[in-house]
Amino acid sequence: MKHSIIAAIFGGACLAVFSGCSTQTSSTTNIPAPADRKPAQPVEVAKPVSDEPKVILPPSPGISQRPAVREFIAEMSRKHGFSSAELTRAFDEAGTVPAILDAMAKPYEAKPWHAYRKLFLTEKRINGGRDFMATHAAALAQAKSRYGVAPEMVTAIIGIESAYGFKPGKYRVIDSLSTLAFDYPRRSSFFRSELEQFLLLCREEGMDYLQPLGSYAGAMGMPQFMPSSYRKLAADGDGDGKRDIWSNAADAIASVANYFARNGWHSGEPIAVPARISGDGYREVVSTKNPKATQTLGELAHLGVTPAESVSGGHKAGLVQLAGETGPEYWVTFHNFSTIMRYNHSPLYAMAATELVREWTGAGHR
Repeated sequence: MKHSIIAAIFGGACLAVFSGCSTQTSSTTNIPAPADRKPAQPVEVAKPVSDEPKVILPPSPGISQRPAVREFIAEMSRKHGFSSAELTRAFDEAGTVPAILDAMAKPYEAKPWHAYRKLFLTEKRINGGRDFMATHAAALAQAKSRYGVAPEMVTAIIGIESAYGFKPGKYRVIDSLSTLAFDYPRRSSFFRSELEQFLLLCREEGMDYLQPLGSYAGAMGMPQFMPSSYRKLAADGDGDGKRDIWSNAADAIASVANYFARNGWHSGEPIAVPARISGDGYREVVSTKNPKATQTLGELAHLGVTPAESVSGGHKAGLVQLAGETGPEYWVTFHNFSTIMRYNHSPLYAMAATELVREWTGAGHR
């Protein structure tokens, strides 16, 4: 998908951007472990069903002689000491994937809320999250103790990003990032930077440039971290000295929790609750894109906005408007909602994560 996840790329592709103990898994067998690492044994919480190829390869590899790629190789050699011959060999095997450019033109977050919600608030996703939390309870508990982020929040992110590890992406990361760095002018500088970060992390982690798989936007593993987020925020959850977010659930869990902690998550505070609206005063503060938690609940009440559920504490709040199936849908949002939006810049994404948490807890307080 997309934060990094975190990774929000624009209007919503993954950022991530993105545990606890010796529990080693919940992975997909479609994704190879990084080079020179022994894959963890998978614990299945759901069975993926797909007729699509396990890996989507470029139709015509071999981009090393393109002027922009040669310039990039020279820059990596000059700036970071990479072997030009080594990178040339890697880009001889890399290529442009047209399907990636098509996907960038129609991100999930372009959908209205009522359609987006149906993608993630499914019985399978909800029950899969319960199974994930039961399977990895110790790792999630340790992450909560270390980072102050509740199991439900971490699980919601991994559930949205990769269906609990079963859909972490079928594109080679080098192909995704090369396609977008050299054939997607609108965001070429961003993806060129991420390609630089990817080559650096491969060198640091001892991974083959051609091996890691991810999303069409280059986001990787269970939490769908972009390479820059991986280098800064990926965490070793089980103390084995590695940060394997592809096939080690403990590392993926710790990485998501670390991302949230480093981006200002407030443990125990609310995320969002349904709002009651009266009059027209709410128009002064309502947002459809980026609600800001800058008003007291008293100030919102003066504008005709009140939480439809009890909220304790003097938290600052904002108001988001979403396109519901029968008309506008309003939610009072708090600081932690904004933190989720740092993982992915879309309020639809943040609301989907919030709703999953509420399914598992019965409240917006985690």
